[in-house]
Amino acid sequence: MTDRENAAKIERLIDANLNRLKEGIRVIEDIARYIYDDATLTPRLKALRHQLQKAYDPKRILYRNIENDIQKESIPSELNRTTLDDLIIANFSRAEESSRVLEESFKLTDTALSELFKSVRYELYALEKLYFTTS
Repeated sequence: MTDRENAAKIERLIDANLNRLKEGIRVIEDIARYIYDDATLTPRLKALRHQLQKAYDPKRILYRNIENDIQKESIPSELNRTTLDDLIIANFSRAEESSRVLEESFKLTDTALSELFKSVRYELYALEKLYFTTS
């Protein structure tokens, strides 16, 4: 694979994980806001989600390849949610995993953004603990 092809693949990886991270945080934020009226967790999640804007680049959409995504279909375990806590656990995990992928990916292109996603990941760990110790 050429350097240019490799760079395009990395941009695709970053795009997918930025979307996944933002979506995961939004699910948790909306549950905290609309179901629990949690005035502590909700603004922290919103602020965290807005930090992600530093990494957005509209050119990255050019590398999106939804049609050929080999895992866009859900597997049975992804469809098995029975409680709000199941949703929260799944989305904290999704967000934490995505922030780790972004932390590692940005080591190749922008170390400041790598550090941002490391701090995002640790903030998610703290917010997850807060959610499960105060709810």
